[in-house]
Amino acid sequence: MNSKILLNFKEKIFIAGHSGMVGSSIVRALRKQGYNNLLTINRKRLDLLDSGSVESFFKINQPKIVIIAAAKVGGIIANNTYPVEFLLENIKIQNNLIENAWKYGCKRLLFLGSSCIYPKLASQPISEESLLTGSLEPTNEYYAIAKIAGLKLCQALRIQYGFDAITLMPTNLYGPGDNYHEQNSHVLPAMIRRFSDALNQGDKSVTCWGSGLPYREFLHVDDLADACLFALKYWDPTSKSAPKNLDGSSLNLLNVGTGSEIQIKNLAHLIAKMIGFEGRIEWDLTKPDGTPRKQLDISNISDLGWSPSISLEQGLMNTINDYYHQLKTNNIRA
Repeated sequence: MNSKILLNFKEKIFIAGHSGMVGSSIVRALRKQGYNNLLTINRKRLDLLDSGSVESFFKINQPKIVIIAAAKVGGIIANNTYPVEFLLENIKIQNNLIENAWKYGCKRLLFLGSSCIYPKLASQPISEESLLTGSLEPTNEYYAIAKIAGLKLCQALRIQYGFDAITLMPTNLYGPGDNYHEQNSHVLPAMIRRFSDALNQGDKSVTCWGSGLPYREFLHVDDLADACLFALKYWDPTSKSAPKNLDGSSLNLLNVGTGSEIQIKNLAHLIAKMIGFEGRIEWDLTKPDGTPRKQLDISNISDLGWSPSISLEQGLMNTINDYYHQLKTNNIRA
């Protein structure tokens, strides 16, 4: 790990997407560690899809640290239904932010990708070297292509102009502030809603999508926020001790996960038990499974000194409590 801290308390930090699940967790983590010179702006005042507005924001505010947690995200059905939006909107958002951060003198930039960038049938656990070695999972390839374009832009700017842009690739995320929409959410929050609704309605069974056979790795969003601060403070890809590619060149992206996985069927039973639902769990085989497995190899970030601290059971209870809080405050989308 780099002994020199690459982040100081005086520098102005812009968190794009600060109101989302990931962005809000990063804001909490920054403030907890004493970083209070934060730039946050809502989408009504700054449209990240509008290149002119984004450039004007950077020109006026001159942030020195930029964290890109803004993205259009959704589950399998949403990705399948709206491929144009997932490709175009994500490319526009990240290009506007990355290009203007470089153009207006940003000191460090952190771009957040997704584990879906890796090939569908990549060797497990998936190393950073697996990128672009095979075909993507068809159900989310458009989102994945956008994220690959973002990380490659960061890499190109470092190579050509020495711009200090780094990328983290988190596994499946969950936690407070998640999207619990019945159709457009990811698997874990969708299950929380379904089992909770079934319990409240007295249903004798719950139907989950797919076969339940795939395995998934789940990272609590607060662990990701901790990894983001760790990377910004200590990871210098150009240092001699930093993780390298197999050819010895600088590694510009790091996986972030837990190092463990759970079968979707077992996840369903665990969530049902924690919520108190005792009925049958059935599986709708007409719905897609997605990638069979996608556990990340987190050895590189682990070697730098970072590790997750929130267990799946602890994180699930935290997220279930958040869901009930959102229910009480009428923040759940139909």
